[in-house]
Amino acid sequence: MPTLIEQPSRIEAAGAPPKRIDEYVGLVNTGTAAVSVALMRSPSGWVEPGQTPEFDEFTVVLRGTLRVESRDGILDVLAGQAVATRAGEWVRYSCPTPEGAEYLAVCVPAFAPETVHRDPE
Repeated sequence: MPTLIEQPSRIEAAGAPPKRIDEYVGLVNTGTAAVSVALMRSPSGWVEPGQTPEFDEFTVVLRGTLRVESRDGILDVLAGQAVATRAGEWVRYSCPTPEGAEYLAVCVPAFAPETVHRDPE
């Protein structure tokens, strides 16, 4: 029988100004360790510390622009586009444009604070 996920769990976000994270599937909302699926809403000017996570992350931008910095350069991911980052790869996410961004993030395995390895602020 399929399982209905009635609502997400609100997760505290890193970076400033604060973004909103609603986890639908993952360690917090469903106890799922294999994958996490979260809807992110990041305001204009939001920047989080760089990170070197232990998980792959697949991000689909629904609205606005998400900037993804890596050691190899900068990608601006626009609405209707997606980006994949790999475990062990340093990245930093931000929203440099006035409209901010809304996007779906899928992490494999699931996102966990102890596996994201953020840079010191």
